[in-house]
Amino acid sequence: MSQRRLNQKMSGVVRSTIRVVAFVVGIVFLLVGVLGFVPGATTGVEQMEFSGPDSGAYLFGIFQVSVLHNIVHLAFGVLGVVAALGAVMAKVYLLAGGVLYLLLWLYGLFLHQNDGADFLPLNEADNWLHLALGVVMVAFGFLTPRKRAGPV
Repeated sequence: MSQRRLNQKMSGVVRSTIRVVAFVVGIVFLLVGVLGFVPGATTGVEQMEFSGPDSGAYLFGIFQVSVLHNIVHLAFGVLGVVAALGAVMAKVYLLAGGVLYLLLWLYGLFLHQNDGADFLPLNEADNWLHLALGVVMVAFGFLTPRKRAGPV
């Protein structure tokens, strides 16, 4: 197959920048979800709880995780990969996901400490990561064009 023909085929696959962004975000969440169960990447795996603030497991030794937390990352990753199939779905994924992470940041800052409905292990590192994820995802959702300009 000639290079030109290959480029034409690929331009249909990666024509939409926002789809690529959603796909990459989805893959990152899938990796984080898997690594949350892997000893070495996660310290204290044997102390991991299903849910709640008492989990003793830390992804990369920094971010407190639980089985539920990892499952949510896996599901969010699958959702991102599926959303990447269409530009509108990708935009909604990035915007809604970003807003969700901003709400999770607020939950971690204000409600998490002594809430009886505490179901996620969140520490300060998680809170600031959720803020960054929320801001970046919303920014990508608003600023990323739905179509690339010109052929690949």
